[in-house]
Amino acid sequence: MKAMTASPASRPAVILVDDDPAVTHAMHFSFDLEGLDVRSFRDGESLLAADDLPDSGCLVLDHNLPGMDGLALLERLRTAGVDLPAILITTNPQSALRNRAAAAGVPIIEKPLLTDALLTTVRKALARRG
Repeated sequence: MKAMTASPASRPAVILVDDDPAVTHAMHFSFDLEGLDVRSFRDGESLLAADDLPDSGCLVLDHNLPGMDGLALLERLRTAGVDLPAILITTNPQSALRNRAAAAGVPIIEKPLLTDALLTTVRKALARRG
């Protein structure tokens, strides 16, 4: 996995990993309207195989992915040297998942995504990195 350097004029990147096409489309549309460059992947393996990840941006990872779950994917990314801030999205997270996410320093945003909580959390993550 090779990081791609972003030019100063480029839009902030959001790397989205979710296997639900409807959710992916809705988030892609919403983030694009906010001026964010969205790159989406259907599963963790697809993201791990990507060779053009930006060196700045934010990861938005669904927890319930085919293959490895979102936190396992994040662990693999960290091992590969990817240190982008991450946000986990999931439905009805149990306390064990909340504890794993907290230990990884990852906020959880619950589905369904009915408010602007995800966008707000992405903006905060991008601001901390800028």
